[in-house]
Amino acid sequence: MEYLVSMEKPLVLLGCAYLSWKIVRHIWGFLNVEKEPVTVLVTGAAGQIGYALVPMIARGAMLGPDQPVIIHMLDIEPAAEALKGVKMELIDAAFPLLKGVVATTDVIEACKGVDIAVMVGGFPRKEGMERKEVMSKNVSIYKAQASALEKHAAPDCKVLVVANPANTNALILKEFAPSFPEKNITCLTRLDHNRALGQISERLNINAGDVKNVIIWGNHSSTQYPDVNHATVDTGNGLKPVRELVGDDCWLNAKFITTVQQRGADIIKARKLSSALSAASAACDHVHDWVLGTPKGTWVSMGVYSDGSYGVPPGIIYSFPVTCEKGEWSIVQG
Repeated sequence: MEYLVSMEKPLVLLGCAYLSWKIVRHIWGFLNVEKEPVTVLVTGAAGQIGYALVPMIARGAMLGPDQPVIIHMLDIEPAAEALKGVKMELIDAAFPLLKGVVATTDVIEACKGVDIAVMVGGFPRKEGMERKEVMSKNVSIYKAQASALEKHAAPDCKVLVVANPANTNALILKEFAPSFPEKNITCLTRLDHNRALGQISERLNINAGDVKNVIIWGNHSSTQYPDVNHATVDTGNGLKPVRELVGDDCWLNAKFITTVQQRGADIIKARKLSSALSAASAACDHVHDWVLGTPKGTWVSMGVYSDGSYGVPPGIIYSFPVTCEKGEWSIVQG
């Protein structure tokens, strides 16, 4: 009997330790539950930008290193074989975050259940074509895609239009998807924003990550206005204005602006092809900050539905400085 009593305390302690271990295991398991996959649509996925973009999404560059994804890829019938090849390569890359791939030429299948749509596909402007001809071609493309997104995408689907003319295509998409919230349709001016950061960093021989708060105003075209009047550089000893550090208003007011405005044309001259890698990277940056938020004290440039800020007429797609929080963008005022 004495032996049994003497064993009672150790047994109780052992029982408590076992129970504690079970609780810790349960909590650890709960904390490490894998997130539900986010479904991302990429149109024009067999093209150059699409080919550069889909591995970035699969690797976590768009939605974070712990966010599983399912990628839907859409392209036109003549590109079906190339699209099949892209799917094969995605499978062969064995991305841990990639939980599924759909490669299709059917717009309804492509749009089913998508949470994020990156509209890369569009009719390219060819030599001798008037801008209005390109627009009329894109109207038919975006009408079909807008209708499919409106009927089959997730209710809060976020849309980024990349295909040029990006601002106009975004407006066309909104026109043919009237039930889509205005705040859920945006266009890409982050490429121009990143180009501006790149030019400043090259000029000052610093890392592009140390430059922030440039602004792209207006249209994703040569009429845009790259603005450094509020841009700063993290020098390691605090933030300093870009204008002060560059010390050359002549360059900032002329060469810098035209370089950013004409960068796409310069790349075409050099590569004989349009920007692909940088456009794909900018699309990832745009969605990443939109979904996960911008760092405190930092804004980025996005083509968004104007609410009349800065005297810009309401109802057009225009590039503003924005901050993002909890999946919502807000135009920076003042």
